[in-house]
Amino acid sequence: MTTSAEQAEAAQAGAPQTGSRRVPDFFVAGHTKCGTTAMYAMLRRHPQIYMPSLKEPRWFASDLRYSNPAQRGNRLPQSYEEYLALFAQAQPDQLAGEASPMYLWSRDAAANIAAVAPRARIIAILREPASFLYSLHNHWVLHHVEAEQDFAKAILLEQARREGRQVPGPSYWPQALLYSDHVRYVEQLRRYEAVLGREQILVLIYDDYRRDNEAAVRQVLRFLEVDDQAPVQVMEANTTRKRLRARRLDAVGRQLYTGTGPVAKAARTGLKALMSERVRTQVLPAMRRRMVYAEVQRLDEGYALELRRRFKGEVVALSEHLNRDLVAEWGYDGLG
Repeated sequence: MTTSAEQAEAAQAGAPQTGSRRVPDFFVAGHTKCGTTAMYAMLRRHPQIYMPSLKEPRWFASDLRYSNPAQRGNRLPQSYEEYLALFAQAQPDQLAGEASPMYLWSRDAAANIAAVAPRARIIAILREPASFLYSLHNHWVLHHVEAEQDFAKAILLEQARREGRQVPGPSYWPQALLYSDHVRYVEQLRRYEAVLGREQILVLIYDDYRRDNEAAVRQVLRFLEVDDQAPVQVMEANTTRKRLRARRLDAVGRQLYTGTGPVAKAARTGLKALMSERVRTQVLPAMRRRMVYAEVQRLDEGYALELRRRFKGEVVALSEHLNRDLVAEWGYDGLG
């Protein structure tokens, strides 16, 4: 969590500056599983934009921090100075930006960003709630945040987990399992509008982005007021094509790969002695992928309908907020 001293330091930093004190000019704020990785990759190729090699610094989401050496937490900036150092190489004629999908979900990020970058521009990508949560659940399972592999059961566990019950032991990020919090879209947008102003926020709809990546990126470039005619290397918005089907085998494989624990370390040493580097680095990982993962199954239409009924109010509110009929576009108009 951010300390009071760090918060005071951040607040005193003011508007974006040059050199080691450069603060981002824009943020791709989310959501996860909505194409933020592809957007980041395409934007950082633009000559007028600088984005660090670390895609998700996550610094301003002070309410959503976690510490877990097995994940990327050990690569994340641990102080405000470390965070600012990510942008030290940005040139004076470039915009500096970063992409942390949790910023839209975070309750603290909007105010934290506004405190240091009151002119910052925010890019949000929103997706139809049922398909979004299904993809997000699978993502959490793959990354060992979620232990319940059945999507419907995981959704049913939300209230118990909100009360601190039935939180999976292996999870290093239980907040992420409060699924309905991720789709409170209007509430999320209003947090940014309250501190930055609506004109500094661009909302993209995932369906448009998937349909025409290049057009979406050029829309972002115009929003950022950089050359929108520069060449764009089109990249498909990320869709997860695998799901975890053998959790225990996956856990064993991860231990062998990282050498965690004395048994795993001994086994890894033995493998190195007995097998060639090609077998260890190419053949065995490929075998593990085939045994541990399977193709993602389609979301059950009956359950999707149930979720759409549950979240229709959110979609109606978003439609009114954006002045766009997402109720019809996302198929919510025929629901009771």
